[in-house]
Amino acid sequence: MPTCVDDLGVEVTLPAPPRRVVSLVPALTEALEHTRAGLIAGATDYCTHPPELDAARVGGSKYPDVDAVLALRPDLVLANSEENRPEDVYRLRDHGIAVWVMAAPATVPDALTSLRRLLTEAFAVDAPDWLVEAERLWSGELPPVRSRAVVPVWRKPWVVLGRDTFGGDVLRRLGVACVHADATSATRVRRSTS
Repeated sequence: MPTCVDDLGVEVTLPAPPRRVVSLVPALTEALEHTRAGLIAGATDYCTHPPELDAARVGGSKYPDVDAVLALRPDLVLANSEENRPEDVYRLRDHGIAVWVMAAPATVPDALTSLRRLLTEAFAVDAPDWLVEAERLWSGELPPVRSRAVVPVWRKPWVVLGRDTFGGDVLRRLGVACVHADATSATRVRRSTS
C-alpha cells in the first residue's frame, strides 16, 4: 500500500488514489473539486465553493459530525491543523480512516506547496495548470507597502490579524501591511475604557 506523509509528518496509507473524499476544509474542497470533480462525497456546511458542489454536509469545521463522516465511508478525509480539532482527527484514524492534515500555512507559497503535495502525492495527479499559474503569480518579490490596515478576525474579544498568517501574507503581497504585524498570528486587542 502506498504511503504519503501529510504536512504534520503523519503517514497516510492509501491503497489507491482516493475516490471518496470528505473535506473539512473549504479551500481544499474547492481546490480538489476544481482539479478532480466528483470525488467529494462529504463537506462542511462552510464549503460553499464551487456553488454546484453536490455533497453530503457533515457540519462545521470545528465541530463536524464525525459519525456522519464515518457513515460516508471515505477513502480519505482532508483536515487542517488550525481549523479541525485533533480529537476528531484521532477518532477518524481510530476507525481506520485515512486523514491528511494540512498545516495552517503562514504564507501563500506555503499553502501552494502544501496543496501541490496533496494533489500530486495523495491523488497521484500532475500539478494542475491553475496551481502552476498560481505558484508563478504569487512567487514574486514583495511590493512596497502602499497602505496599512487593521484586520479584525473575531469579536468578543477583539482579535486582529498578526504576523505569520496566510491572510497577512496575502495582504503584504498586495502592498498592504498589517498594523499588528509585529504580533504573533492573531492578537487580542484591548479596548480602551476611557
